[in-house]
Amino acid sequence: MTQIILDRKFFIDVIKDMADLVEKERDYLTKLDSDIGDGDHGVNLSIGFREVIDQLDTINGQAKDINSLLKKVGMILLGKVGGSSGPLYGSFFMKAGQHIAGKDEITFDELVGMINNGVESIVQRGKAQVGDKTMVDAFVPGLKVLNERTNLEPVERFKAFIEAMKEGAESTIPLVAKKGRAMRLGERAIGHKDPGAESAWMLMNVILNNLLKIASPS
Repeated sequence: MTQIILDRKFFIDVIKDMADLVEKERDYLTKLDSDIGDGDHGVNLSIGFREVIDQLDTINGQAKDINSLLKKVGMILLGKVGGSSGPLYGSFFMKAGQHIAGKDEITFDELVGMINNGVESIVQRGKAQVGDKTMVDAFVPGLKVLNERTNLEPVERFKAFIEAMKEGAESTIPLVAKKGRAMRLGERAIGHKDPGAESAWMLMNVILNNLLKIASPS
C-alpha cells in the first residue's frame, strides 16, 4: 500500500484552494440555498473563507502544529460565517485534528481520522441524521465508504469517498427537509438539492485534488 505523508504545506494549500472554490461556486451555492433556505449559503462561506485567507499567514505563524492551524481556521469560520454552515464547518475544522496534536506531518490514515472527527462534530452539533436533507446526507455515506474501503490505495479510497458524498448530495433532491429553514417548506422542498450537502462534497473534493498532486507530481 502506498504511503502518503501530508505536511503543513498540504493543509495550507487545501485551505487556499477551498477559498478559491467557494469564490468560484458562491453564486451557485447561493442559488441552491435561495430555492429552499435563506439564499446566503454561498455568500456566507465566501465571507468566512475570505477572512481565513486574510489571516492565514498570521495564524500559520502562530500555530504550533497542524491541529492548531485547523482550530484557528475553524474559529474564524465559526465567528464569520452566518447561518448553520458557520457553526457546522467551524466545528469540523476545530475538531478534525484533535488526535494529531503536536504533529506537522501526518499519514493518510490520520487524515481519515481527521475527517471522522470532523463529521462526528457536525453530527453532534447539528443533531441531524441521514434523510433530514442536510450536509449529513453527504458526509455520513461518504464516511462509511472511506472507513470500509481499506483495501484500496489511498487516492482511490478518497475518490470513492467523494463519489459516495456526491451520491449523498443527489439523494437530498427528493427529500422533505427536517432541519433548518427548509423545514418550513414541507413538501415544497422536494425537488431541490440541499446546499450544505453540495458544498460538503465540493470542499472535500479539494482535499482529493491536493492528494492527486502528491500522488502524481508534475
